[in-house]
Amino acid sequence: MKTRDFSLLIALALLWSFFTWQVPDFLGARNMTMLSIELSTTAVAALGMLLIILLAHIDLSVGSAIGLTGGIAATLIFDHQWSAPAAMGISLLAGVAIYSVMGLIVAKERIPAFIITLGGLLIFKGLFWKVIGSQTVPVKVGDTENTLSVLTTWYLPLWASIALVSLTVAVLAIAQIRSRAKRRSYGFEVESGELAFSKLFIKTQVLILALVVLSQFRGVPLSLVVLAAVALIIWVITNHTRFGRYLYAIGGNEEAAVVSGVPVRAVTVGAFMIAGVTATITGFMQTAYSGASTTTTGELMELDAIAACVIGGTSLAGGRGTVPGVLAGAFLIATLMNGMTLMAVSPEMKFIARGSVLALAVWMDVRLSRRGK
Repeated sequence: MKTRDFSLLIALALLWSFFTWQVPDFLGARNMTMLSIELSTTAVAALGMLLIILLAHIDLSVGSAIGLTGGIAATLIFDHQWSAPAAMGISLLAGVAIYSVMGLIVAKERIPAFIITLGGLLIFKGLFWKVIGSQTVPVKVGDTENTLSVLTTWYLPLWASIALVSLTVAVLAIAQIRSRAKRRSYGFEVESGELAFSKLFIKTQVLILALVVLSQFRGVPLSLVVLAAVALIIWVITNHTRFGRYLYAIGGNEEAAVVSGVPVRAVTVGAFMIAGVTATITGFMQTAYSGASTTTTGELMELDAIAACVIGGTSLAGGRGTVPGVLAGAFLIATLMNGMTLMAVSPEMKFIARGSVLALAVWMDVRLSRRGK
């Protein structure tokens, strides 16, 4: 286990201990369910950000894109009486389109993504406010045909939750077996079978514990299922596809990737397109969780997404990062925000805490990169 992993575990343990001490209800089933929903919105956005950062780029527009895509769907559904699937489909197309344009500009014109996405932040924010008329568009609960609210208010029945946990454990076991077999085929060292089994056993116990706790309230929320699906897709892309290998190659050394025949432009546009999909999905969930599309929806979520990636071991220099690491980083961010909300921390202190976490994460990334950890 690396230094960063120990640091993350220690930070999580300290946060959970502190919030439990300050607010005993922190570990209650209801709050754990709310925490899982908050984790889902942060983590889905961070998983899209992972693909961008792997290329040694950055996306500062994701928060505004989350607000815009969620606002488009909410406005079409509740102001223009569109069906939810049609409205969400249009919003998804819009999200993919705007991110494709940004990716194409970054790849073709060689303009730093920092500048392009900073411009996107302002443009999308302005478009978002125009779409909702700078007012609040409420997301009504109860109309299952014409609402986004099911994303954060619908829970799996117990049998479906048990099936989901069983499937997740099976996927983890198969992935572990295939990874060990692959390492052996290349002549790499493989950890002992006892250690591998212990890791799988611990992960299984954590999943079962989560199921037991969530079931004491209403069950596993749909948003957590969405997160699991997105995480699985991004994991497959980054670990088992040629596109994923290209992402790491470009981020590690773009010039060498070009010489090796890697289609840098196509991969960059593809990464931005996928990030557009994750931003749109986050927009749906964030709007549903907030209960309305308002001018502050998605605000500063780009910082949470970046912090989650860096805390989880993704290098801002590109070429390094994993899905499990991003999920762990998002869990820490979600825990911090959830705990501060329970403690009724003032907005200004929340800003200070989020900024401090981001600065600390970047500092840690730089320090550990220099040491080659």
